[in-house]
Amino acid sequence: MLGPLRLSRAWYHCAACKRGFVPSDRQLGLLPGGSLSPGLAEMTALAGAEVSFARAAALIAGLAGITLSARTIERSAEATGAAARSATAAEASAITARAVVPPPAGAGPGHALRRSRRHRRPRPRQRDRRAGGQVRRRSAGTREVKLARLFTVSRLDQDGRPVTDPGSSTYAFSFDGKDALAALVKAEYLRRGGEHFRQVVAIGDGAAWIWGMAEDLYPQATHITDIYHAREHLHDLAAHLAFITPDPPQWLAERSEELDAGNVEAIITAARHYPLAGVRAKELERKLGYFERNAHRMRYQHFRNLGMFIGSGHIEGAIKAVVVQRAKQSGMHWSVEGASSIIARRTHHASGRWDELWPASATGTTQLPTAV
Repeated sequence: MLGPLRLSRAWYHCAACKRGFVPSDRQLGLLPGGSLSPGLAEMTALAGAEVSFARAAALIAGLAGITLSARTIERSAEATGAAARSATAAEASAITARAVVPPPAGAGPGHALRRSRRHRRPRPRQRDRRAGGQVRRRSAGTREVKLARLFTVSRLDQDGRPVTDPGSSTYAFSFDGKDALAALVKAEYLRRGGEHFRQVVAIGDGAAWIWGMAEDLYPQATHITDIYHAREHLHDLAAHLAFITPDPPQWLAERSEELDAGNVEAIITAARHYPLAGVRAKELERKLGYFERNAHRMRYQHFRNLGMFIGSGHIEGAIKAVVVQRAKQSGMHWSVEGASSIIARRTHHASGRWDELWPASATGTTQLPTAV
């Protein structure tokens, strides 16, 4: 970045198509229809994705000595973000259609480690977690964004707890519902060489659509219900029975120990020990249905022994870092297109794919690498 630079360009008008054009713009690398150089366009995209547009304008002015309006940064950042979304969608379609076949992941953080004849290394476990957040629309109401985080684990800490591989996290998101998210997650899973991972783990909050998606994408995976959501349901169950249990706090403490041990059957048996009738009985069965449907996904002690995560802290943190910190601040209102473009940029940056996907979004093309 050189700061302000005045440049005179020749402008031509086509009598046939009635349009004007500047041939030197292509030589300078200016975006079609734009007035920013490639370097400045990337700077505005990154700044606009990380902080508010007004704050981004102040940062660029302070760091590069270039004065841009917040509106200019908004238009540029959202335009490149929209192009990045198109590039990501094209890549996902090509991968799932096998038009582009990613090579097996090489050794390194975030990838499966292939065995060789010289030495053998353990393959990391692939983790997949999903959650949703809401973004306030410019018109009225909110729109839910669904986000998935994929990462690997290849070691345990000194206490035997799993440790996420540094730099292994990548993200997929969608405002268009679970089916659209499923397509993006499948493509990302294949792109990362998921078919070559030794063990795949899917963690969710117990919603039926999450398990349906996980079973379709990777039926061989171990499915785990997030223990924090399970504890919330257990507290709700205890509150429902508090009027009849002799010592409600003690009853909850005992059931919590059973939950941590993965003994869901004991929880169900203890809850049905007290006779209920009418509406209370129906409500009890509804609450117990959550545990019955997810019992095989709540073997928490068994999962701990295998070195697996049992909580959704990683995805909750991702929602805050990727969505909330930029799109849900006080007074913010977004169009769905605008929020999608900015969140797309944030997911690319958080996934470590900014440099990989920036050329496609900067040129407005979706050219993909040659299939292997």
